[in-house]
Amino acid sequence: MQTKFSADQLANPAMAAAAGAIRACVHCGICTSTCPTYVLLGNELDSPRGRIYLVKEMLEKAAMPSPQVVKHLDRCLSCLACETACPSGVSYRRIIDKGRAYVEEHYRRPLRERLLRAVLAGILPHRGRLRMALSLASLARPLAGLFERIPALRATATMLRLSDAVLGSEEPPTAGVREPARGIRVGLARGCVEPVLDPAIQAAAVRLLQRAGCEVVRAGRDGCCGALPHHLGREAQALMMARASVDAWWREIESAPLEAIVVTASGCGTVIRDYGYLLRDDPQYAAKAARISALACDITEIMDRVGLPPIRLPKTITVAYHAPCSSQHGQRLRDVPARLLAGAGFEVRTPAEAHICCGSAGVYNILQPDIAERLGARKAAALDDLEPDVIATGNIGCMVQIGRASAVPVVHVAQLLDWATGGPKPARMG
Repeated sequence: MQTKFSADQLANPAMAAAAGAIRACVHCGICTSTCPTYVLLGNELDSPRGRIYLVKEMLEKAAMPSPQVVKHLDRCLSCLACETACPSGVSYRRIIDKGRAYVEEHYRRPLRERLLRAVLAGILPHRGRLRMALSLASLARPLAGLFERIPALRATATMLRLSDAVLGSEEPPTAGVREPARGIRVGLARGCVEPVLDPAIQAAAVRLLQRAGCEVVRAGRDGCCGALPHHLGREAQALMMARASVDAWWREIESAPLEAIVVTASGCGTVIRDYGYLLRDDPQYAAKAARISALACDITEIMDRVGLPPIRLPKTITVAYHAPCSSQHGQRLRDVPARLLAGAGFEVRTPAEAHICCGSAGVYNILQPDIAERLGARKAAALDDLEPDVIATGNIGCMVQIGRASAVPVVHVAQLLDWATGGPKPARMG
């Protein structure tokens, strides 16, 4: 695609990266069939190439974002299915990320939207604040039905319903069959939302890693990776959290080498693996961030590398596997999680529309509840049609989103692998 960015504009590294990605787009349209919002809404401006054109026009002209442009950019899930499908290798994430940051800087949203986004950015990345907020939400949960009928309060109703997903606020014991460490020292990223909504996930990951002979360590002051504010376009906050995460892990690396930094939330893993790019122009952090990005890996990747412990699955269980967008498109993990589940003795089935997002997408299901609800129902129906005993996925957001629309229990892949190798049966399976 032809662009007309000025030399001054291209002197900005983020602008130059976006401009380069825009030029790579040939408007072939192959991406449209993989875009969840285009599939649902049929609007060209709700497709990747439509949004690329909107961002191009906005950035080239240094224009004030219009409400219409903001609406179509906000509707993007950042699922990155378009990147997987694109024959030209367009890095769509560079375009939409720059577009969102530009909107955040230049567009004044209505007061209600500003307040909601400020609340999400101020609470979700902080475990303590999130626990407190969810405790308070439990008191107002009976009002969710009322709020649902008031358009201005739909987001509040969604947040109240999402709070139903909380299983506990403390990490359960991680005792299990522990094998002597084989010199494989790995870090386990703590994150923010996941350990609050379902602490059993990381407990299962610790048991699984220890059973495989890994020494598992945590980084002090390890918090939000920056993914949540990043997708809200709040780049200053996102980069501050990324630097804090790099600092936390660098201190751990300096004390003793790490083989990997294991992440159990694939949405976080996608952003941590991008630290090298996000902090590339920061002389103090560029090299360290690149090292952290290189070490980051999904729990299924490290288990594929070190090998599963002996399988002790009591019976054959049918699993419908949902590949999170951040896993299959953001990190290109492809068949690793499903292959591990099959290797652990599960009968694994995947839906035909595996590439279509479930509608969680960070805080998308709060900011765009109508589209998210339709996508969640569509994904749950596709998984339910496989007649599984359990649905497995690798991201807490997907677990909550699908769990709201399906009666089949939804658990994390790490929990099933832990169970298959001697750990407890996931609580959600009864």
